[in-house]
Amino acid sequence: MKQKKHSEASCFIPFKGALAEFILPKRFNFPFYYTPDPICILAATELQEHIENQTDWQHNFGLNENQEGLIIGKMFGVLVVENKQGEIGYLAGFSGKLAGENHHPKFVPPVFDILEKDGFFRKGEAIVSKINFSVEELENAEDFCHAKQFLEDEKAQSILKLSVQREIVQEKKKARKIKRNEAISILSSEEYTFLLENLGKESVEQHYIYKDLANYWKHRIAEAENIFSVFTQQIDALKEERKTLSAAIQQQIFENYTFLNQAGETKDLCQIFEHTSDINPPAGAGECAAPKLLQYAFLHQLKPISIAEFWWGKSPGGEIRKHGSFYPACRGKCEPILGHMLTGIEIDENPMLTNPALGKELETIFEDEYLAVISKPSEFLSVPGINIQDSVYDRMKLKYPEAKGPLVVHRLDMSTSGLMLIAKTKQVHKSLQRQFINRSVKKQYIALLDGIISENEGIIDLPLRVDLDNRPQQMVCKEHGKRAITHWKVLERNANTTRIQFSPITGRTHQLRVHAAHPLGLNTAILGDDLYGKIQNRLHLHAETLEFKHPISKEMLRISQPAEF
Repeated sequence: MKQKKHSEASCFIPFKGALAEFILPKRFNFPFYYTPDPICILAATELQEHIENQTDWQHNFGLNENQEGLIIGKMFGVLVVENKQGEIGYLAGFSGKLAGENHHPKFVPPVFDILEKDGFFRKGEAIVSKINFSVEELENAEDFCHAKQFLEDEKAQSILKLSVQREIVQEKKKARKIKRNEAISILSSEEYTFLLENLGKESVEQHYIYKDLANYWKHRIAEAENIFSVFTQQIDALKEERKTLSAAIQQQIFENYTFLNQAGETKDLCQIFEHTSDINPPAGAGECAAPKLLQYAFLHQLKPISIAEFWWGKSPGGEIRKHGSFYPACRGKCEPILGHMLTGIEIDENPMLTNPALGKELETIFEDEYLAVISKPSEFLSVPGINIQDSVYDRMKLKYPEAKGPLVVHRLDMSTSGLMLIAKTKQVHKSLQRQFINRSVKKQYIALLDGIISENEGIIDLPLRVDLDNRPQQMVCKEHGKRAITHWKVLERNANTTRIQFSPITGRTHQLRVHAAHPLGLNTAILGDDLYGKIQNRLHLHAETLEFKHPISKEMLRISQPAEF
């Protein structure tokens, strides 16, 4: 199916004001970690004004308490471009659907419109709906319900009858044992042998009675299952037809999502994801704002200059999204797609390939022959990463070449500064790690929050798990998350920040960062949090205090180092 095309005039948006004061970036920004260019911020500001003032559509972002309809926050994107006439403007896009539709004035169209009225998806969806109706009709039919209930009743009766018979067998077995024990002292050897023979026959008889009863009920259940299977075979056949049709539709969707790059090369979703760890494209791949914007630019010979995406509306339940804040493109869905689409375009370096520990040193705060406590600077890996080897672990291996064991007892996020325990022997490592597992190690962190917290202290109890579509970010998930508990206390309030002491009970990945930023937590991100807040010179989170029992001397040690902020 051919993609519905808009004219350039309908999607190329000229800036309202003069651009003389703006210097265009020399390279396209790295879409998975960036600070928006000033010209992108201007484009986003203009788009946000349009969203607030337009009357073409109604969508409940959750910003107006009186608005009806399901609340769905939305990621929007702007792509600053240059047209063939050398004019600078921007394109606007949104993720997924907006107000239940794919097409709206001023916004780029989808890469592929599965909502096309006469398209294969709508037709296939109608067939699937008919199959669903047929399955529901069969499952609610009176004969089916009776056959199902009859089978359940037969199984229940079988369990009951066999259970009663087992009890009879056990009681008679106990009675025979009593008879044997009583008879051995009062009967002659001949009489006792005769008794044993009779008791043995009784045992065999009881065995066959139970076996016959089990076969009887097995036969009855089989007959009930045969009656029931007449209906289930029809239902299973319909479900298999639905499964096959759904898989075919999904495959066709993947093949119709074809993405361009600057050189005019196209790849569909299957081709793009075939070399990834998942192989199969994730749900919603290609529906994010960034691929839509770049696709439109390449289709209309517009030169991409810079991109930015921002969240508009109420944060979704598990993830952390702040209204009006900028966010990088998601990795799970967009990284493989944009990897193809940005081929041949000069892009800013991937900061995750640059060693953040260069020029930084680890300060030793405490040391004896068994262990050490070091201070890790912010932006310094605790253990080697996929691309960067330099880490606390590597530095400690160099410093203590004779040390035996894993060395690093626990970890801090790369962006978090503060105290870390280093073990010089396997025995010490095992002892210290056991203290962490038993939660007997007391930890205190200092954080500077990007806003004012009105309450003075409290406890946050929000379970966490990894965001599968956007690693390494974490999300709140009551169904699959691991319990995470944080005690917090306000130390100081300034004009626009709050100094907090965190005392985590558990040690989940990004626990303090998520508990600070999530609406069900403190709803205020840590200053400089590049994942859950706004990028700054650093993450203002510091592991200030460690209290633990020395594995050898058994002395309680409390070691602290103040934060630099």
